[in-house]
Amino acid sequence: MAKASIIKSVDAFQVAWNPGDPPGRRTAFVRVTTEDGLVGYGEASPMHGGEHSLWVLRDAAASLVGADVLDHAVIYDRLLHRYVKLGPEGTVTGALAALDIALWDLKGKLFDLPIYKLLGGAWRTEVPFYASIGGNANRTVDEVVRVVEQRWQTEKPAAIKIRWDGDRTRQDYDIPGDIAKAKAVRKLVGDDFPLAFDANNQYSVGGAIRVGRALEELGYIWFEEPVQHYDVRGMGEVAQRLDITVSAAEQTYTTQALVDIINAGVRMVQPDIVKMGGITGLMQCAAIAYAHGVELVPHQTQPTIGHVANLHVLATIMHLTKPAEFADPDTRMHPGFRNPPKPADGKFQIPSGPGLGLDLIDAELDRRRVG
Repeated sequence: MAKASIIKSVDAFQVAWNPGDPPGRRTAFVRVTTEDGLVGYGEASPMHGGEHSLWVLRDAAASLVGADVLDHAVIYDRLLHRYVKLGPEGTVTGALAALDIALWDLKGKLFDLPIYKLLGGAWRTEVPFYASIGGNANRTVDEVVRVVEQRWQTEKPAAIKIRWDGDRTRQDYDIPGDIAKAKAVRKLVGDDFPLAFDANNQYSVGGAIRVGRALEELGYIWFEEPVQHYDVRGMGEVAQRLDITVSAAEQTYTTQALVDIINAGVRMVQPDIVKMGGITGLMQCAAIAYAHGVELVPHQTQPTIGHVANLHVLATIMHLTKPAEFADPDTRMHPGFRNPPKPADGKFQIPSGPGLGLDLIDAELDRRRVG
Protein backbone atom coordinates (compact mmCIF):
# COMPACT_ATOMS: atom_id res chain seq x y z
CA MET A 1 0.00 0.00 0.00
CA ALA A 2 1.20 3.49 -0.79
CA LYS A 3 2.24 5.36 2.33
CA ALA A 4 0.39 8.42 1.04
CA SER A 5 -2.95 6.76 1.80
CA ILE A 6 -2.14 5.21 5.20
CA ILE A 7 -3.41 7.11 8.23
CA LYS A 8 -0.67 8.14 10.65
CA SER A 9 -2.71 10.26 13.07
CA VAL A 10 -6.18 11.64 13.78
CA ASP A 11 -6.35 14.88 15.76
CA ALA A 12 -9.76 16.09 16.93
CA PHE A 13 -9.95 19.49 18.59
CA GLN A 14 -12.01 22.59 19.31
CA VAL A 15 -11.03 26.02 18.04
CA ALA A 16 -11.98 29.18 19.93
CA TRP A 17 -11.67 31.88 17.30
CA ASN A 18 -11.80 34.74 19.78
CA PRO A 19 -10.55 34.86 23.38
CA GLY A 20 -13.31 33.90 25.76
CA ASP A 21 -15.55 32.28 23.16
CA PRO A 22 -18.17 30.19 24.99
CA PRO A 23 -18.39 26.53 23.93
CA GLY A 24 -21.30 27.21 21.60
CA ARG A 25 -19.16 29.61 19.54
CA ARG A 26 -16.29 27.17 19.11
CA THR A 27 -15.68 24.95 16.09
CA ALA A 28 -15.04 21.19 16.09
CA PHE A 29 -12.34 20.20 13.59
CA VAL A 30 -10.54 16.95 12.80
CA ARG A 31 -7.16 16.75 11.08
CA VAL A 32 -6.18 13.42 9.52
CA THR A 33 -2.53 13.00 8.48
CA THR A 34 -1.11 10.20 6.33
CA GLU A 35 2.33 8.60 6.64
CA ASP A 36 3.55 10.68 3.71
CA GLY A 37 2.37 13.91 5.30
CA LEU A 38 -0.85 14.57 3.36
CA VAL A 39 -3.44 16.27 5.55
CA GLY A 40 -7.24 16.19 5.31
CA TYR A 41 -9.60 18.39 7.32
CA GLY A 42 -13.16 17.89 8.47
CA GLU A 43 -15.74 19.63 10.63
CA ALA A 44 -18.34 18.25 13.04
CA SER A 45 -21.72 19.62 14.01
CA PRO A 46 -21.27 22.90 15.91
CA MET A 47 -23.91 22.19 18.55
CA HIS A 48 -22.31 23.11 21.91
CA GLY A 49 -18.99 23.38 20.14
CA GLY A 50 -19.13 19.78 18.90
CA GLU A 51 -17.45 18.50 22.06
CA HIS A 52 -19.69 15.42 22.14
CA SER A 53 -18.63 14.42 18.61
CA LEU A 54 -14.97 15.18 19.34
CA TRP A 55 -15.10 12.64 22.17
CA VAL A 56 -16.11 9.94 19.67
CA LEU A 57 -13.29 10.93 17.31
CA ARG A 58 -10.70 10.93 20.09
CA ASP A 59 -11.89 7.54 21.28
CA ALA A 60 -11.65 6.15 17.75
CA ALA A 61 -8.35 7.80 16.80
CA ALA A 62 -5.97 5.00 17.80
CA SER A 63 -7.98 2.39 15.89
CA LEU A 64 -7.73 4.48 12.72
CA VAL A 65 -3.92 4.57 12.69
CA GLY A 66 -2.69 2.26 9.93
CA ALA A 67 -6.01 2.25 8.08
CA ASP A 68 -6.09 3.00 4.37
CA VAL A 69 -7.87 6.23 3.43
CA LEU A 70 -9.20 4.42 0.35
CA ASP A 71 -11.04 1.95 2.60
CA HIS A 72 -13.30 4.90 3.36
CA ALA A 73 -16.65 3.09 3.30
CA VAL A 74 -15.41 0.29 5.55
CA ILE A 75 -14.04 2.82 8.06
CA TYR A 76 -17.32 4.75 8.02
CA ASP A 77 -19.60 1.76 8.61
CA ARG A 78 -17.32 0.16 11.18
CA LEU A 79 -17.30 3.30 13.32
CA LEU A 80 -21.05 3.87 12.93
CA HIS A 81 -21.77 0.43 14.33
CA ARG A 82 -19.09 0.60 17.00
CA TYR A 83 -20.77 3.66 18.53
CA VAL A 84 -24.37 3.01 17.49
CA LYS A 85 -25.51 2.34 21.08
CA LEU A 86 -24.72 5.94 21.94
CA GLY A 87 -27.65 6.65 19.68
CA PRO A 88 -26.86 7.15 15.99
CA GLU A 89 -28.39 10.63 15.93
CA GLY A 90 -26.33 13.76 16.53
CA THR A 91 -23.20 12.82 18.46
CA VAL A 92 -22.13 9.84 16.35
CA THR A 93 -23.20 11.17 12.96
CA GLY A 94 -21.56 14.52 13.70
CA ALA A 95 -18.30 12.71 14.45
CA LEU A 96 -18.63 10.63 11.29
CA ALA A 97 -19.32 13.81 9.32
CA ALA A 98 -16.02 15.36 10.39
CA LEU A 99 -14.02 12.20 9.65
CA ASP A 100 -15.81 11.61 6.37
CA ILE A 101 -15.13 15.12 5.07
CA ALA A 102 -11.46 14.78 6.05
CA LEU A 103 -11.17 11.45 4.20
CA TRP A 104 -12.75 12.95 1.07
CA ASP A 105 -10.33 15.87 1.36
CA LEU A 106 -7.45 13.40 1.52
CA LYS A 107 -8.72 11.37 -1.43
CA GLY A 108 -8.92 14.54 -3.51
CA LYS A 109 -5.34 15.35 -2.58
CA LEU A 110 -4.20 11.79 -3.35
CA PHE A 111 -5.64 12.01 -6.88
CA ASP A 112 -5.04 15.77 -7.31
CA LEU A 113 -8.74 16.36 -8.01
CA PRO A 114 -11.51 18.41 -6.42
CA ILE A 115 -14.04 16.36 -4.46
CA TYR A 116 -16.83 17.10 -6.95
CA LYS A 117 -14.83 15.28 -9.64
CA LEU A 118 -14.56 12.21 -7.41
CA LEU A 119 -18.33 12.36 -6.85
CA GLY A 120 -19.04 12.19 -10.58
CA GLY A 121 -18.50 15.70 -11.88
CA ALA A 122 -20.10 19.12 -11.63
CA TRP A 123 -23.31 20.32 -13.22
CA ARG A 124 -22.19 23.78 -12.10
CA THR A 125 -19.02 25.33 -10.68
CA GLU A 126 -20.75 28.29 -9.06
CA VAL A 127 -23.85 28.21 -6.89
CA PRO A 128 -26.24 31.07 -6.08
CA PHE A 129 -27.02 31.52 -2.41
CA TYR A 130 -29.88 32.71 -0.29
CA ALA A 131 -29.31 35.02 2.66
CA SER A 132 -30.33 33.14 5.81
CA ILE A 133 -31.09 35.82 8.40
CA GLY A 134 -31.43 34.70 12.01
CA GLY A 135 -32.55 36.14 15.32
CA ASN A 136 -35.87 37.62 14.25
CA ALA A 137 -37.96 36.34 17.15
CA ASN A 138 -36.56 39.05 19.41
CA ARG A 139 -36.61 41.90 16.90
CA THR A 140 -39.35 44.43 16.28
CA VAL A 141 -40.92 44.66 12.84
CA ASP A 142 -38.79 47.70 12.02
CA GLU A 143 -35.62 45.95 13.19
CA VAL A 144 -36.37 42.91 11.02
CA VAL A 145 -36.88 45.13 7.98
CA ARG A 146 -33.63 47.00 8.67
CA VAL A 147 -31.55 43.82 8.99
CA VAL A 148 -33.11 42.22 5.91
CA GLU A 149 -32.62 45.34 3.82
CA GLN A 150 -28.94 45.56 4.75
CA ARG A 151 -28.21 41.96 3.68
CA TRP A 152 -30.39 42.23 0.58
CA GLN A 153 -28.61 45.33 -0.66
CA THR A 154 -25.09 44.26 0.34
CA GLU A 155 -25.02 40.62 -0.77
CA LYS A 156 -27.44 40.57 -3.73
CA PRO A 157 -28.73 37.10 -2.81
CA ALA A 158 -30.96 35.01 -5.04
CA ALA A 159 -33.47 34.64 -2.19
CA ILE A 160 -33.89 35.52 1.49
CA LYS A 161 -34.93 33.36 4.43
CA ILE A 162 -35.97 34.94 7.72
CA ARG A 163 -35.25 32.72 10.72
CA TRP A 164 -36.88 33.01 14.13
CA ASP A 165 -34.40 31.30 16.50
CA GLY A 166 -36.97 31.69 19.26
CA ASP A 167 -37.65 29.87 22.53
CA ARG A 168 -38.74 26.35 21.62
CA THR A 169 -40.37 25.85 25.02
CA ARG A 170 -43.06 28.37 24.03
CA GLN A 171 -45.43 27.47 21.22
CA ASP A 172 -47.49 29.97 19.23
CA TYR A 173 -46.08 32.79 21.36
CA ASP A 174 -46.77 35.73 19.02
CA ILE A 175 -48.40 34.56 15.81
CA PRO A 176 -49.82 38.00 14.89
CA GLY A 177 -46.37 39.55 15.40
CA ASP A 178 -44.71 36.84 13.32
CA ILE A 179 -47.14 37.38 10.46
CA ALA A 180 -46.60 41.15 10.69
CA LYS A 181 -42.86 40.64 10.25
CA ALA A 182 -43.43 38.37 7.26
CA LYS A 183 -45.71 40.99 5.70
CA ALA A 184 -43.17 43.78 6.28
CA VAL A 185 -40.38 41.82 4.60
CA ARG A 186 -42.60 41.05 1.61
CA LYS A 187 -43.43 44.75 1.29
CA LEU A 188 -39.73 45.61 1.42
CA VAL A 189 -38.57 43.29 -1.37
CA GLY A 190 -41.64 43.42 -3.62
CA ASP A 191 -44.04 40.79 -4.88
CA ASP A 192 -41.68 38.67 -6.98
CA PHE A 193 -38.54 38.26 -4.87
CA PRO A 194 -38.20 34.70 -3.44
CA LEU A 195 -38.75 34.57 0.33
CA ALA A 196 -38.71 31.75 2.89
CA PHE A 197 -39.74 31.58 6.55
CA ASP A 198 -37.92 29.38 9.10
CA ALA A 199 -40.03 28.90 12.23
CA ASN A 200 -37.28 26.98 14.06
CA ASN A 201 -39.85 24.56 15.49
CA GLN A 202 -41.89 27.12 17.41
CA TYR A 203 -45.51 26.31 16.48
CA SER A 204 -48.17 23.77 17.29
CA VAL A 205 -49.76 22.01 14.32
CA GLY A 206 -52.69 24.43 14.43
CA GLY A 207 -50.46 27.46 14.83
CA ALA A 208 -48.26 26.32 11.96
CA ILE A 209 -51.24 25.97 9.65
CA ARG A 210 -52.42 29.47 10.57
CA VAL A 211 -49.00 30.97 9.83
CA GLY A 212 -48.60 28.84 6.72
CA ARG A 213 -51.87 30.15 5.26
CA ALA A 214 -50.63 33.71 5.76
CA LEU A 215 -47.33 32.86 4.07
CA GLU A 216 -49.20 31.41 1.13
CA GLU A 217 -51.08 34.67 0.70
CA LEU A 218 -47.78 36.54 0.87
CA GLY A 219 -46.15 34.39 -1.80
CA TYR A 220 -43.42 32.84 0.36
CA ILE A 221 -41.89 29.82 -1.38
CA TRP A 222 -41.14 27.57 1.61
CA PHE A 223 -41.98 27.22 5.31
CA GLU A 224 -39.18 25.59 7.29
CA GLU A 225 -39.52 23.41 10.40
CA PRO A 226 -42.91 24.75 11.55
CA VAL A 227 -43.25 22.23 14.41
CA GLN A 228 -40.79 20.34 16.62
CA HIS A 229 -38.48 18.25 14.44
CA TYR A 230 -39.10 15.09 16.45
CA ASP A 231 -42.86 15.32 15.80
CA VAL A 232 -42.63 13.61 12.43
CA ARG A 233 -46.36 12.95 12.24
CA GLY A 234 -47.14 16.61 13.02
CA MET A 235 -44.60 17.86 10.48
CA GLY A 236 -46.18 15.64 7.85
CA GLU A 237 -49.68 16.82 8.73
CA VAL A 238 -48.69 20.47 8.30
CA ALA A 239 -46.97 19.67 4.99
CA GLN A 240 -50.01 17.85 3.64
CA ARG A 241 -52.54 20.49 4.70
CA LEU A 242 -50.69 23.50 3.27
CA ASP A 243 -50.04 24.48 -0.33
CA ILE A 244 -46.74 26.19 0.52
CA THR A 245 -43.75 23.83 0.46
CA VAL A 246 -42.96 22.70 4.01
CA SER A 247 -39.33 21.76 4.60
CA ALA A 248 -37.60 19.86 7.39
CA ALA A 249 -34.76 17.44 8.22
CA GLU A 250 -31.86 19.70 9.27
CA GLN A 251 -32.15 17.77 12.56
CA THR A 252 -32.49 14.40 10.85
CA TYR A 253 -29.35 12.33 11.25
CA THR A 254 -29.84 8.99 9.48
CA THR A 255 -31.02 7.90 6.05
CA GLN A 256 -33.77 5.85 7.68
CA ALA A 257 -35.10 8.91 9.52
CA LEU A 258 -35.00 10.88 6.27
CA VAL A 259 -37.22 8.28 4.61
CA ASP A 260 -39.62 8.49 7.57
CA ILE A 261 -40.06 12.25 7.21
CA ILE A 262 -40.56 11.94 3.46
CA ASN A 263 -43.15 9.21 4.01
CA ALA A 264 -44.92 11.53 6.46
CA GLY A 265 -45.49 13.99 3.62
CA VAL A 266 -42.58 16.45 3.64
CA ARG A 267 -41.54 17.30 0.09
CA MET A 268 -38.39 19.40 0.67
CA VAL A 269 -35.65 17.95 2.87
CA GLN A 270 -32.72 19.82 4.40
CA PRO A 271 -30.16 17.46 5.95
CA ASP A 272 -26.91 19.07 7.10
CA ILE A 273 -23.54 17.77 5.93
CA VAL A 274 -21.83 18.28 9.32
CA LYS A 275 -24.68 16.67 11.28
CA MET A 276 -25.60 13.50 9.44
CA GLY A 277 -22.52 11.83 8.04
CA GLY A 278 -20.58 14.25 5.90
CA ILE A 279 -20.25 14.06 2.14
CA THR A 280 -21.04 10.34 2.10
CA GLY A 281 -24.18 10.90 4.15
CA LEU A 282 -25.37 13.84 2.06
CA MET A 283 -24.83 11.95 -1.20
CA GLN A 284 -26.97 9.14 0.23
CA CYS A 285 -29.63 11.75 1.01
CA ALA A 286 -29.42 13.02 -2.56
CA ALA A 287 -30.13 9.52 -3.87
CA ILE A 288 -33.08 9.11 -1.49
CA ALA A 289 -34.51 12.51 -2.42
CA TYR A 290 -34.19 11.73 -6.13
CA ALA A 291 -35.81 8.32 -5.71
CA HIS A 292 -38.76 9.85 -3.81
CA GLY A 293 -39.17 12.88 -6.05
CA VAL A 294 -38.55 15.44 -3.29
CA GLU A 295 -36.36 18.53 -3.27
CA LEU A 296 -32.95 18.39 -1.56
CA VAL A 297 -31.96 21.80 -0.17
CA PRO A 298 -29.27 21.14 2.46
CA HIS A 299 -29.09 23.14 5.66
CA GLN A 300 -25.59 24.53 6.27
CA THR A 301 -24.55 27.42 8.49
CA GLN A 302 -20.82 26.85 9.02
CA PRO A 303 -18.79 29.34 6.97
CA THR A 304 -15.68 27.35 6.08
CA ILE A 305 -15.14 23.57 5.90
CA GLY A 306 -18.80 22.60 6.25
CA HIS A 307 -19.82 25.24 3.74
CA VAL A 308 -17.30 24.20 1.10
CA ALA A 309 -18.00 20.49 1.58
CA ASN A 310 -21.67 21.29 1.01
CA LEU A 311 -20.84 23.21 -2.18
CA HIS A 312 -18.97 20.23 -3.59
CA VAL A 313 -22.07 18.08 -3.16
CA LEU A 314 -24.37 20.76 -4.61
CA ALA A 315 -22.15 20.91 -7.67
CA THR A 316 -23.11 17.32 -8.47
CA ILE A 317 -26.90 17.60 -7.98
CA MET A 318 -28.72 17.60 -11.31
CA HIS A 319 -31.98 19.11 -10.05
CA LEU A 320 -30.77 21.88 -7.77
CA THR A 321 -34.05 23.71 -7.24
CA LYS A 322 -33.05 26.26 -4.59
CA PRO A 323 -29.94 28.34 -3.82
CA ALA A 324 -27.39 27.29 -1.20
CA GLU A 325 -27.75 28.59 2.34
CA PHE A 326 -25.49 31.45 3.45
CA ALA A 327 -26.07 32.13 7.13
CA ASP A 328 -25.41 35.35 9.02
CA PRO A 329 -21.99 36.52 7.75
CA ASP A 330 -19.17 35.61 10.10
CA THR A 331 -15.49 36.16 9.32
CA ARG A 332 -14.09 35.07 12.69
CA MET A 333 -12.74 31.84 11.14
CA HIS A 334 -10.95 33.56 8.25
CA PRO A 335 -7.56 33.85 10.05
CA GLY A 336 -7.29 30.06 9.87
CA PHE A 337 -7.57 29.98 6.08
CA ARG A 338 -5.49 31.43 3.26
CA ASN A 339 -8.50 31.27 0.94
CA PRO A 340 -11.68 31.45 3.04
CA PRO A 341 -14.86 31.15 0.96
CA LYS A 342 -16.40 34.53 0.18
CA PRO A 343 -19.53 35.35 -1.83
CA ALA A 344 -19.43 37.50 -4.95
CA ASP A 345 -22.36 38.77 -7.00
CA GLY A 346 -24.82 36.55 -5.16
CA LYS A 347 -22.85 33.35 -5.78
CA PHE A 348 -20.13 31.12 -4.39
CA GLN A 349 -17.45 29.64 -6.61
CA ILE A 350 -16.78 25.98 -5.92
CA PRO A 351 -13.03 25.53 -5.27
CA SER A 352 -11.23 23.67 -8.05
CA GLY A 353 -8.13 22.73 -6.07
CA PRO A 354 -7.51 19.19 -4.83
CA GLY A 355 -9.85 17.87 -2.16
CA LEU A 356 -11.92 20.59 -0.55
CA GLY A 357 -9.71 23.18 -2.22
CA LEU A 358 -9.19 25.01 1.08
CA ASP A 359 -5.76 26.11 2.27
CA LEU A 360 -5.70 25.97 6.07
CA ILE A 361 -3.06 27.53 8.31
CA ASP A 362 -2.22 24.92 10.95
CA ALA A 363 -0.27 27.34 13.11
CA GLU A 364 -3.34 29.58 13.43
CA LEU A 365 -5.61 26.63 14.23
CA ASP A 366 -3.20 25.31 16.85
CA ARG A 367 -2.82 28.74 18.43
CA ARG A 368 -6.57 28.90 18.93
CA ARG A 369 -7.24 25.26 19.85
CA VAL A 370 -8.96 24.51 23.12
CA GLY A 371 -8.67 20.76 23.33
